[in-house]
Amino acid sequence: MQNTSSSGQNETNAGPTTHFGYKTVAEAEKAAKVAEVFHSVAQRYDLMNDLMSAGLHRAWKAFTIARADVRPGMKVLDIAGGTGDLAKAFARKAGPSGQVWLTDINDSMLRVGRDRLIDKGLVVPTAVCDAEKLPFPDHYFDRVSVAFGLRNMTHKDVALAEMRRVLKPGGKLLVLEFSHVAKPLAPAYDWYSFNILPWLGKKVAGDEESYRYLAESIRMHPDQDTLAAMMKEAGLDRVRYFNLTAGLVALHEGVNLG
Repeated sequence: MQNTSSSGQNETNAGPTTHFGYKTVAEAEKAAKVAEVFHSVAQRYDLMNDLMSAGLHRAWKAFTIARADVRPGMKVLDIAGGTGDLAKAFARKAGPSGQVWLTDINDSMLRVGRDRLIDKGLVVPTAVCDAEKLPFPDHYFDRVSVAFGLRNMTHKDVALAEMRRVLKPGGKLLVLEFSHVAKPLAPAYDWYSFNILPWLGKKVAGDEESYRYLAESIRMHPDQDTLAAMMKEAGLDRVRYFNLTAGLVALHEGVNLG
């Protein structure tokens, strides 16, 4: 018999399990498997994003940056910051009196992001860290963001609670993530995801399986309303979401009212 935990994982006599795409793996193994994916794709990550989304990921991130409304002097934490697109914009807006942290659990991605920011003349503090165990004090940041990273986390409820913990009262969390597309578009989107994405991964990044996992991980991610409920359960208020490109992506927001 299996028992379902509050974070959506299952537990058997062999110990707790979770999903890795469509596969079931031991919880303890998931982080390493996700790390393998992003170590593999780090150098071609931005190029693949442009190809996979036809450049739309730039518009989705621009919308997120605008909604964040980062102002001079603010402290911002970018989780799973990857190649640094959001951190770069936030650092420019926060200015020299602010503080923007670029973090990722994957050191290959973090190095790419750090180097890109340095090339743009921006030096920000960086840290390899697990979103489920953030190494920051309570109520430290004005804004916390995570773009296309939450779906890879083993215990999303724990990660969301950590994000709320490090937010100042009145601070805002922004979660940009692939979501559930409008039903009339679902068949075409499924065909594209499971045929074109792996093909692109093989031809451009030399890694078909990693992009097959990415397609599967999107399907396993909670839908818009479920994620909104999880954010409320984590203690966030004023939770709302914006569907972008017919729900292909959604931006969720929540505020820590203290």
